[in-house]
Amino acid sequence: MLRVAVCVSGGGTNLQHILDRIADGTVKNAQVVRVICNNPGAYALERAKKAGVEAVCVSPKSFASRDDFNKALLAGLKACSPDLVVLAGFLVAIPEEVILAFPNRIINIHPSLIPSFCGKGYYGLHVHEKVLERGVKVTGATVHFVDTGLDSGPILLQKAVEVKEGDTPEVLQKRVMEQAEWILLPEAISLIAQGRVVVEGRKTRILPEA
Repeated sequence: MLRVAVCVSGGGTNLQHILDRIADGTVKNAQVVRVICNNPGAYALERAKKAGVEAVCVSPKSFASRDDFNKALLAGLKACSPDLVVLAGFLVAIPEEVILAFPNRIINIHPSLIPSFCGKGYYGLHVHEKVLERGVKVTGATVHFVDTGLDSGPILLQKAVEVKEGDTPEVLQKRVMEQAEWILLPEAISLIAQGRVVVEGRKTRILPEA
């Protein structure tokens, strides 16, 4: 059974779809063992509790320094012994000590087709604003492994989403979530739970079903 820790910052819609796909059997051999949130008022904490999953708030505002927060985040993850850490809309820079503690065991969902519209400053609604400013016709989402760079780890899954005339950043964000993010994250967890993902340098290889 793949033990999964999910880190979130907001409403937790990606978290909900992970929980739902595990509950309905779409994702097998995986269990969310802890949800960590940096925002004490986030609805994601309530989603976790409703699903019977331990929910913990680790907020930078509760610590005297960023270093203290980083140590607390690492301790919070280690305490539940996860096989996989999933960043599902976690708007906190992952400290290097966490990445080194879970090499090739942290995945993130990014709301664009990496390497486009990623890196410093590209998070949340800002991504979709920049997509619309640039006038691209296709955007999407990417699940990638987390390394010590910013959105630079090996890409696992991507899904394209059409940009439509008249889109606002909010409308586009919703479409990317519905058509890509909510599908890709559970699929990525499922592939990893099945032992079908091999990381080779900056690339990944998905093994065929047994």
